[in-house]
Amino acid sequence: MKVNELSACLATSRLYGDGEVEITDLQTDSRRVSPGDLFICLPGHTVDGHKFAPQAVASGASAIVCEHKLELDIPQIVVDDCRFAMSVMSNAFFGSPSSRMRMIGVTGTNGKTTTTYLIERIMQDQNMKTGLIGTIQMRYDGQSYPMSGTTPESLDLQRSLHDMASKGVECCVMEVSSHALQQGRVKGADFRTAIFTNLTQDHLDYHHTMEEYRAVKGLFFSRLGNVISPWKEERKYAVLNADDEASHYFAAQTAAEVITYGIDNNANVRASQISITSKGTFFHVETFKGETDISLRMVGKFNVYNALAAITAALLEDVSLSDIKTSLEAIDGVAGRVESVDEGQEYAVIVDYAHTPDGLENVLRTVCEFATGKVLTVFGCGGDRDRTKRPLMGKIAAKYSDMVFVTSDNPRTEDPGLILKDIEAGLVEDGVTSDRYHMIVDRREAIGKAIEMASSGDVVLIAGKGHETYQLIGGVVHDFDDRIVAKEVIRGRSY
Repeated sequence: MKVNELSACLATSRLYGDGEVEITDLQTDSRRVSPGDLFICLPGHTVDGHKFAPQAVASGASAIVCEHKLELDIPQIVVDDCRFAMSVMSNAFFGSPSSRMRMIGVTGTNGKTTTTYLIERIMQDQNMKTGLIGTIQMRYDGQSYPMSGTTPESLDLQRSLHDMASKGVECCVMEVSSHALQQGRVKGADFRTAIFTNLTQDHLDYHHTMEEYRAVKGLFFSRLGNVISPWKEERKYAVLNADDEASHYFAAQTAAEVITYGIDNNANVRASQISITSKGTFFHVETFKGETDISLRMVGKFNVYNALAAITAALLEDVSLSDIKTSLEAIDGVAGRVESVDEGQEYAVIVDYAHTPDGLENVLRTVCEFATGKVLTVFGCGGDRDRTKRPLMGKIAAKYSDMVFVTSDNPRTEDPGLILKDIEAGLVEDGVTSDRYHMIVDRREAIGKAIEMASSGDVVLIAGKGHETYQLIGGVVHDFDDRIVAKEVIRGRSY
């Protein structure tokens, strides 16, 4: 693709130099530049990509994209916003790969990972080659790739979508984070269906207010398109949670056809007769294409919502309700989501990714429904993140638990002890006495203490990290997996 063709992607771009130069690839990291590449000077949180343009040129870059003309003898595309330009140009460079697949995106505070996994399984069972992009991993064509965040940067996303399409992937299901929406990472992706799970407090360190957080989520639905097509293959759908007030806002933001799901309020896809045990969840579902009973091997009312979202998306892809039922009932669960650690002990140990007030409350409510003994909760809050949720999560943990073990999550660059103090403030404010909680900075020690205290019929909930296999302390990555630690403690415990 030529420089002038990439420049033409943006009406306001200004091209300096030879526009006939051929571009072989796009890069944002000057260390990865090869001869023939286009280097995009991407502004970062701590460093500005413009500073690395000379290094990129020295490595053989054929052209650069920048926000102001640089003193370099090389073709330059000057744009107002390099991040936006990257979204548009990478989509064009890779041939709009998302338009060659059925794109299903899921956004919301909680439930994104589970919902995408459920949809992926349903579509795979239809013999449809399916790709998945999310918090835990990216996977397609029999391969899995670890992820460092929920949604990749636009260049990495378009590169991956191109690879998926070239390998025959027909459907791509992906998590769409608020950060990705704010930063324009998915602007070039052509979604057919956009799903909303729920909106509760999180990321206020980044979005500042719930109103701003909601507005950013709304971008996903407003970008679905502004034309309602009479042709089914061109239609766009907004799948919204009828039991979440934010859905009214999102419905007003989109011209796509709105399809709702829910439990408490009237919806196009609605669950009733919900029964939850320690082994799974039963519910009856009524849809616009029939009704049936479903028995999930996953526990919790929140998983009913996740299943309803997946059911709705699959129905819109013309999967029969009976096939959807078969697929859902065969799924064991999702890594780190109400995941049981079973070593034959007489008490339950559950690991869950719950790291928001709403997420923690949901999983604790579920645990309380099947616990016959005490509930012992181990949790912490991430460093360099929203501090306002810390005391709230402390209150929630104490409300539903008999004993709380406040510990470290991923402290990052913060003092772990101060994070624990922020959480403790919520306990103290609610009058929780010191005999009902322990403050233990070392997460391994906290898990060990909780399991040592457990007896027959009790439930130990280890919340916050779920599938994660590391712990970030002082900027250093340490190997740490709640599930492995719990197994080691259980095996080493004397009965």
